[in-house]
Amino acid sequence: MAEKQEQRVEPPKLYQVVMLNDDYTPMEFVVLVLQEHFLHDIDTATQIMLKIHHEGRGICGVYSKDVAATKVELVQAAAKRAGHPLQCTLEAA
Repeated sequence: MAEKQEQRVEPPKLYQVVMLNDDYTPMEFVVLVLQEHFLHDIDTATQIMLKIHHEGRGICGVYSKDVAATKVELVQAAAKRAGHPLQCTLEAA
């Protein structure tokens, strides 16, 4: 009788999407992006925006690598369309 080996599947590594502060992107635009692309309510989006503003960076959300990379692309595309230099990156959580 063959022994059944227990397979352990590692959960996917998570990545945090980080938005960086700049001196040009309006705070209102950052709040809007946080609401549209990360589905935060107005209060949470405002808190994250203020953290970005005061500390230079803020975490928008934590996702699998593919989802995080897509969010970064969507944010950068929205910023480019709006003419803002907003930067967004992903980092291992």
